[in-house]
This record gives sequence, C-alpha cells and structure tokens, in this order.
Amino acid sequence: MSPTDRRDEGADPKKEFGASENVRVTRDTPETEAREDRVRAPGEGGELIAPDAVVDRAVGARRGMFGAAGSGDTSGFGGLVTPVVFPGATQRPYGGWFDEVADALQARLRATDLEDAIQAVVVHRNEITFHVRATDLLFVAQMLRDDEQLRFEFCASVSGVHYPGDTGRELHVVHHLLSMTHNRRIRLEVAVPDSDPRLPSVVSVYPTADWHERETYDMFGILFEGHPALTRILMPDDWPGHPQRKDYPLGGIPVEYKGGSIPPPDQRRSYN
Repeated sequence: MSPTDRRDEGADPKKEFGASENVRVTRDTPETEAREDRVRAPGEGGELIAPDAVVDRAVGARRGMFGAAGSGDTSGFGGLVTPVVFPGATQRPYGGWFDEVADALQARLRATDLEDAIQAVVVHRNEITFHVRATDLLFVAQMLRDDEQLRFEFCASVSGVHYPGDTGRELHVVHHLLSMTHNRRIRLEVAVPDSDPRLPSVVSVYPTADWHERETYDMFGILFEGHPALTRILMPDDWPGHPQRKDYPLGGIPVEYKGGSIPPPDQRRSYN
C-alpha cells in the first residue's frame, strides 16, 4: 500500500499539524454525579471536574485505588472516585525544542503525503506526545530514527493502557523514544479498538522493542503484527486472559510464603 493510499479519505489538508478538536466536559454524567457530593479534586470551585476544564475526551471515572470491579473492596479506598480525562491537543508554540521536533517531523511527513499520520500533539507535564495513526506507526518510527534532525535512535519502553470507556479506542500503546544524539525524549501513542487489537510491530526499526511488545501482548492482548516471536513472556502459554486489562477479574491464586498462605484478592477482607 502506498503512502497516498493510506491517507484517510476526506482529510482536511489545511488542518493544523496535530490539531484535534477539544470538547468541554460537564459534570452531569452518572460517573461523576455519583460521588460529587463526597469527592473533590483540585479546580475552581473544588468540583470533581472543574466547570471550565477543557479536555480532549472524558472516558468515565476510576473507582477505588485500582479501578477493578467484580469483587469487594480489598484496598479500603472504595469511596475514591477519580475522573478519567485526556488532556487536549496543544496549540503552537509548544515551547523549547518541542517545536523543532514537530517541525522536522511535519516536514518529512508532508514530503511523503502522510501529514495526517499525526492525529494530535499533546504537551502535558513537560512531556510531548505524538498521537499516531495505527497504520502509519512503523513509517513514523523509522522517520524519527533516521532523520538527521530527529535521530531518536533508542526505544526505551513499549507499554499498554486499557481504557474500557474509550469506545473504539480502548487499548492504548505508548512508545518512549530517546535521542542520544540530541538528548531528547518523546512519546508515541497509538490507540486500537478492543474488537481488533492489531498494531504494526516496531521491532524491525527498534530491536529493543522485542520483549517489550511481548510483555504488552501478554498483559493486554495487543497483537503486534510482524513481531518475530509474539509469545507470552510473564504468564504461562496456556494462561487465560490478560491480567492488566481492566476487565480481568480481581481474583488470583493463593500465595505461599514460608509456610503461610495468603488468599487471592477476591477472598480477602472486604471493607464495604
């Protein structure tokens, strides 16, 4: 498939690089109303989500310490409710060398007619994240490695995140890249649906991603197409499910330690 064929139909060629339409989040959802009288978060007025907050998407709320469901509260934090929101796309200028990286990447993508491969650019907590279209991940990764102005030679980590409320984008994969030439770090984030969790492997560009992708597959069930040996790395080969997904049952097996036995989480004391 040629780069032109991979361009989304109907894409606006005049859209700003990495732009994303932000939406305003209100507090009248069941997830936030349920505990709004008891749980407050920093923000004007002390609301769970500040009235003037502008975020990219709101995908529900996390309950308890870990957001697990299906068992009693074994942590003692069952009353904790935290809104799950994503920071919106950042407008230029991004600041410092962030603009240099964005400019160099944008120039390379324009030259190959793939500018829409970057869906959003987010600067949050002094880190820059490029949200990449899944089909173009491998192409963007190779550009970031090989371009003389970029030179992100090292993939330090590949990790997964599961957002059950992010409909159609439930599984996120984050690549942490390091430029040893320029001493810079960026992140690439890609989202795939739970119904088809397939993503191109970047092992051919970054060999260090080999075992990282195996662990992400093992824990989240994301299928990295083109990986040389995509097998489990932590759990037994016949283990059912993927333990770090939010829909994985909060159960387990008893743990033996010096003759003692600790029951699995769903059999421990419940605080509710």
